[in-house]
Amino acid sequence: MILIESITKFFNRGSINEVLSLNNISLTIRQGEFITIIGSNGAGKSTLLNCLAGTYFPDEGKLTFNGNDITQWPEHKRAQFSGRVFQDPMQGTCAAVSIEQNMALAHKRGDIRGLGIGVKKRDRQLFREKLKILGLGLEKRLQDRVGLLSGGQRQALTMIMATMVRPDVLLLDEHTAALDPKTANQILELTQSLVEGLGLTTMLVTHNMNQALISGNRLIMLHMGKVIMDVKGEEKKNLTVGDLLARFYEVQGEDFSPDRMLLTQP
Repeated sequence: MILIESITKFFNRGSINEVLSLNNISLTIRQGEFITIIGSNGAGKSTLLNCLAGTYFPDEGKLTFNGNDITQWPEHKRAQFSGRVFQDPMQGTCAAVSIEQNMALAHKRGDIRGLGIGVKKRDRQLFREKLKILGLGLEKRLQDRVGLLSGGQRQALTMIMATMVRPDVLLLDEHTAALDPKTANQILELTQSLVEGLGLTTMLVTHNMNQALISGNRLIMLHMGKVIMDVKGEEKKNLTVGDLLARFYEVQGEDFSPDRMLLTQP
């Protein structure tokens, strides 16, 4: 279980450029929940994920993971229990080395790394089995440099790497946003399969409202650093894009009209 207690995060605090990104947010994330997070630009979506990952430390509040206070744990220490996939397909892998070397590093997450051979023979069969899931033929290209792969192939590889050692929490920061629609759908299907198959606790940030509705079992909407909607189960299943837009315009003090549905097209 992850407890987010009264988290507040500023950027450029005390300057004329001060931004309040997270405003006293409290959430309880239970094991096995698949949460989609939506909101406008600057709502605090990625900041929330970065605070969980340890990229940023909150200015106020507390983060607890399975009873441990991790508020001041650095990013590398939290990587022992978290997997992460970024929006940019180039961020999750090292282009200069091979597919199998990338996977070997992911396979060692949380372990003490010595100076032995980077890729052991007994691991290669495991890597091939994992890659076969993708249906991209990458299991036959273990020695190819990752830099030779397309963006979609690299993002698919990153998904496999992020879940190779089962993470306690999987953080997905708009991980399909930089891909073409067909590839984005393939990555989303892979995500659903991995999350359901492994029973992963997952947080997915997205701008795509349709994606937020069809993914996961809980939906959170942020606005100006605050939670303005938190629904799960049947209540989430019954939501429409129109419902989400109506809530968004409501907090802005505007009326929602059906014509604004056109703005939701990806």
